[in-house]
Amino acid sequence: MRVTIARTAGFCMGVRRAVDMVLDASNTSDVPIFTYGPLIHNPQVLELLESKRIHKLDRIPDKGEGIVLIRAHGVPPEDEEALQTAGFTVINATCPRVTSVQNIIKKYAAKGCATIIIGDKNHAEVIGLLGYAKGRGYIVSTLEELNRLPAFEQAVVVAQTTQNTSFFEQVQDTLARTAPHYKVFNTICGSTDRRQSEVRAIATEHDAVVVVGGRQSGNTKRLAQIAGENGKPAFHIEDIDELDMNELVDLESVAITAGASTPNWIIKKAFQRIERTFEQKRPVLSAFYRVRDFLLLSNLLLALGAGGLTFACSVLQGFSQRTIHGVVAMLYILSMQIINNLFAVKSDRYNNPVRAVFYEKHRTVLWALAVVSGGMGLVLASTIDLVSFLLLLIMSVLGLSYNLKVIPWGIGQHRMRRIKDIPGSKTILIAIAWGMVTSLLPACCNGGSIVPTLVAFTFATGLVFCRTAFFDIVEIQGDRITGKETLPILLGEKRSYALIKYVLVGIIFILVVPAAFGIINKTGFFLALLPLFMLYLIRIYKKGDLISGKHLDFLMELHFIFAGLISIVFNP
Repeated sequence: MRVTIARTAGFCMGVRRAVDMVLDASNTSDVPIFTYGPLIHNPQVLELLESKRIHKLDRIPDKGEGIVLIRAHGVPPEDEEALQTAGFTVINATCPRVTSVQNIIKKYAAKGCATIIIGDKNHAEVIGLLGYAKGRGYIVSTLEELNRLPAFEQAVVVAQTTQNTSFFEQVQDTLARTAPHYKVFNTICGSTDRRQSEVRAIATEHDAVVVVGGRQSGNTKRLAQIAGENGKPAFHIEDIDELDMNELVDLESVAITAGASTPNWIIKKAFQRIERTFEQKRPVLSAFYRVRDFLLLSNLLLALGAGGLTFACSVLQGFSQRTIHGVVAMLYILSMQIINNLFAVKSDRYNNPVRAVFYEKHRTVLWALAVVSGGMGLVLASTIDLVSFLLLLIMSVLGLSYNLKVIPWGIGQHRMRRIKDIPGSKTILIAIAWGMVTSLLPACCNGGSIVPTLVAFTFATGLVFCRTAFFDIVEIQGDRITGKETLPILLGEKRSYALIKYVLVGIIFILVVPAAFGIINKTGFFLALLPLFMLYLIRIYKKGDLISGKHLDFLMELHFIFAGLISIVFNP
């Protein structure tokens, strides 16, 4: 009962770049925004763009205004010139791989060479490439069509970037015999090559392959064709609702791959549905997963983690009174996290469809739980001392105001009116809030020393920062769609991963060195294993060996519970 997602599934570099460009334009500009033709071949993404008032321009008007994005497939050069002449601001979102093919054709067409394009006649990319051939372009989709072409004194041969690699190899072999003087360029995108190679491999290792992607997408159709070549079932679907689960329920393993224009949330939805189908075959395992999912969705697991992290911070600081502060932290984090998720349902429709449905379905109960847990935390804090109560009250007010329009007139070019509108604020403020409630709050009434308190605060804040920043990277597509400016959107994924790595290494150093010199409790040695494990978890996720959102969330949140358990077991 194994479900595997192909490492290469989903947006390729060119598609991601085009989608990011159009969403950034939508989120930062007030002028009308269009795409010339469909931006990519995926109906869900096109529907999403329409909902954000990004409309498709099917023909070029005599006059126009606003921004027009040239799609990832590219367009003939005369079309780009016509758009500019009409008065549009043109943003060229052509995939760089396609641009390189355009440049090859342009270069050799200027020398009088004929151009042979190996591709699909009606595909947008091929039509765009043909425009650079100066009227001497020929499209070839089969070997028969290749053999019917006249002989050319000079010719250049290129491939549609998403062409079937096996077919292009046949073309190369044929031309090597019949026209060895032609200049042949293998312009198939490396991403396409890897995607097709992987689907051949996983099709032999699994009982069936589910290919997710638009029916008009050439690269997706080729993936489905390749997946079915070994005789095993291959299902090409645009959405998981199209698939009859009865066809999978008796299988032992299923692989999921997706075209280059398929967004993450469609892949994740398919994975979760198929995984749930398999789980139902094992009642005991299914019951465990239902409990796990409820704890994750309700944030009860995260709240328990806050209690465990508070206990660990108290041990690091040498406090004997630990339990009550852990309970206060649990109640505060539970309240704030539920409230934040209630306000984040819009982006969760793309980042975490299951969580979005859960919060929409149980909205009233969850609001009540958030209010009750927040109130109980304040009452409990008041029994400790006045300072603890006031500190938690201030933190609660700030937490509640995070999603509210507290600045009537707005600030900055985009009229920021909420704290959440500040770019990158989510990751940083969540980490600080956790650090305060798990380490500073206990220190206020226990009279903690400065250095151990700083170590505990840095440990808690850094660990939560890395956890939140990592999830922001995982959810970057949905956040960009809804206009959020999280830290990974500001810094980019590569820099964000590097920042997480440096922070986690820094936490290890901050725990080990003071523990070695007796400045903090010796438990610091063992707690240093947590950032090390988080580094490992992130590494295997990046390699594609850990994909499931549920498993990933569960393992990440366990870090904080393990902090408490380590402190109990290894506290001298």
